[in-house]
Amino acid sequence: MSALTKAPIAVGKSKAAKPPQRPVTPERRRSNRREAILFLVLILPNIAAIVVFSYYPTAYNFILSFMDWDLVAPFPEWVGLENYQRMFASPRFAEVLANTLLFTLVAVGGTLVLGLGVGQLLAQRLKFSGFARTMAFAPHMLPGAAVGVLWLFMFDPTYGLSRWLFNMVGLDSPNWTTTSDWSLWAVIIAYSWQRLGFVTIIYYTAIQDLPQDVYEAAELDGARGRKLFWYITRPLLSPVTFFLSVTGIISAAQAFDIIATLTDGGPGSSSTTLNWMVYEEAFKKFDVGTSAAAATVLFLILLVVTLIQARAQGRQVHYS
Repeated sequence: MSALTKAPIAVGKSKAAKPPQRPVTPERRRSNRREAILFLVLILPNIAAIVVFSYYPTAYNFILSFMDWDLVAPFPEWVGLENYQRMFASPRFAEVLANTLLFTLVAVGGTLVLGLGVGQLLAQRLKFSGFARTMAFAPHMLPGAAVGVLWLFMFDPTYGLSRWLFNMVGLDSPNWTTTSDWSLWAVIIAYSWQRLGFVTIIYYTAIQDLPQDVYEAAELDGARGRKLFWYITRPLLSPVTFFLSVTGIISAAQAFDIIATLTDGGPGSSSTTLNWMVYEEAFKKFDVGTSAAAATVLFLILLVVTLIQARAQGRQVHYS
């Protein structure tokens, strides 16, 4: 064979050699078994707690929504869809749904807008900014019942802060908690005041972590003022806004203690939300079936809203 003769060249991809597999020794097998047992020991109490305190009550509530029970009879009676039919046919239920929608939209939307504005102000290097941050967050640390009592005095048309503010512009203070035109707005104001501190601090922390090189590049391109906020700050804060909107809607739908101390759901049903209706039907009217049906509707509404937000997350939320 001539020295110039070349060996044939293999065409195609050569398969990478697999590393030799280590044999599973009895010691390794026992170690894997111990790790699996430890994993089960650590995870089973958490799973049991979730099942007992979350999944089981939800399933039991769904079953009760088809029952008629007054908490006195030894066993509930099956009535099928009667609770749902009676509830949806009631004009009061439509008013409660409207109250819940208005309360959630105004409280969540208002705290997001105001919280972002206050958070940006606190992010500036101003004198006493640390004290201002503490005062902004303080209402969130108060119990809801205490917030309700505090605003009950502030809304007093005779001696409260409301009277003084309205008198400054030559008007009489409305009866916030005893008239149907103002009672829901009283609850919205008190609840928003309590939650505003939480939203503000979350936005403030997020603004502190925004990349400054992006702002410097945008300023070199001529972005200023509102354009800088709309095209840079707003997209960068979209994950935080998404988190606050999801938690805000769930929290607003569960508002209870402020309503209890401020208006007790009245006058009539003017400040009754779906969550308060669940309590009222069960423990004031002793109609557990209707209460469970209202709780099921509330659960389904929150589930649908959360799924819609999750679907919109991919288009509106930017993580980079």
